[in-house]
Amino acid sequence: MTTATVVNPATEQVVATIEATSEAQTDAAIERAHRAAAQWREVAPGDRARLLRRFADVVDANLEQLAQLEVANAGHTIGNARWEAGNVRDVLHYCAGIPERLLGSQIPVAGGVDITFHEPLGVVGIIVPWNFPMPIAAWGFGPALAAGNTVVLKPAELTPLTAIRLGELAIEAGLPDGVFQVLPGKGSVVGQRFVTHPAVRKVVFTGSTEVGKQIMVGCARQVKRVTLELGGKSANIVFADADLERAAATAPYGVFDNAGQDCCARSRILVQRSVFDRFLELLEPAVRGVRVGDPADEATEMGPLISAAHRARVAAFVEPSTKVAFTGDRPDGPGFWYPPTVVLPGAPTDRVLTEEVFGPVVAVVAFEDEADALRVANDTEYGLSGSIWTSDVGRALRVSRGVEAGNLSVNSHSSVRYWTPFGGFKQSGLGRELGPDAALAFTETKNVFIATT
Repeated sequence: MTTATVVNPATEQVVATIEATSEAQTDAAIERAHRAAAQWREVAPGDRARLLRRFADVVDANLEQLAQLEVANAGHTIGNARWEAGNVRDVLHYCAGIPERLLGSQIPVAGGVDITFHEPLGVVGIIVPWNFPMPIAAWGFGPALAAGNTVVLKPAELTPLTAIRLGELAIEAGLPDGVFQVLPGKGSVVGQRFVTHPAVRKVVFTGSTEVGKQIMVGCARQVKRVTLELGGKSANIVFADADLERAAATAPYGVFDNAGQDCCARSRILVQRSVFDRFLELLEPAVRGVRVGDPADEATEMGPLISAAHRARVAAFVEPSTKVAFTGDRPDGPGFWYPPTVVLPGAPTDRVLTEEVFGPVVAVVAFEDEADALRVANDTEYGLSGSIWTSDVGRALRVSRGVEAGNLSVNSHSSVRYWTPFGGFKQSGLGRELGPDAALAFTETKNVFIATT
């Protein structure tokens, strides 16, 4: 039996030991899901909806326990963790409205009636990252279950505790055996089997672009469906006509939330040159004011990084030659802490400006005009999110259309709502999650012609 230890990143103390799922156990779980799929797809839409609502209610009743687990396991601030558990509940409630509204079409044809159906795929494998373990899991399993699929879910090796608990709550809510299973273990074992096992009809993966490409290649061998939500290097574009005080005050929370471990992090701040110096003056006290510390403390705004190895990776982006404008605070003692850090890149090719840091490091650069802002913002292989700060509505619309990214906010850093679509351009991913069409990504469209003459 292989086990893995789960470490609290704020204290470096072991909080649990988890048995890792073997390849044989993974195959057995996939077979259970395959057998269950035939029955689950036949559950009446109203009954499937009731089960999902019951699942949501059970999550809500255990919201504080889930949040506390995430604080201990992932180092998330308690405020964030409560929101994340609540997001699982809300996604399930939203998805409970899908089974009775998974509507096909009636298409006018000669000589008969033509209708379409949205048929479930079967078994869906979901591979979840460590940065937002609860919400990202629900974004996959909620619509997949609603569309009539069964789910096998692999949590990240570093953060399995809330996923395991959600699996228990699903059973408590009355979901039939085999419909939703959580399989903690190694990506090279469990995740790889999702890719290679022929009974798994789709893989949903959130994580690095490098691993996403490998999964896409593996799935291509079986023409297996994939949804990929990958890396980001999002821009926060601040024009001279913006409310600079508000833009500067909110900028730290657009990049340092979850200690920067967010693919939507606005890790590049682009500021129009005429207000560049003034913006930096306003940004400094905002960054120094970010409260970094014990994630269980209600007042904490930023917790630790997930591991010592990840902290070393983040620190490597700030090289001896890197010009650091200013930093925030960080606690002393145990924990994988890194301070909020603002850097001024020396060249457009600097790693801190071109690669995803996935930590609390933000690069600030100047641009000249609207065209230059778009050039710099789009000078990346990623295209997930971003923000635009301006008081000109026309400019907001023009720049929004010009930025090559899937999720943009104007005078805000809000990227995600469970009732709107989420996904990336370019190497930030493939497909969309959430929103009114989320369940369609877990179905095949079947066309049926009925002759009447």
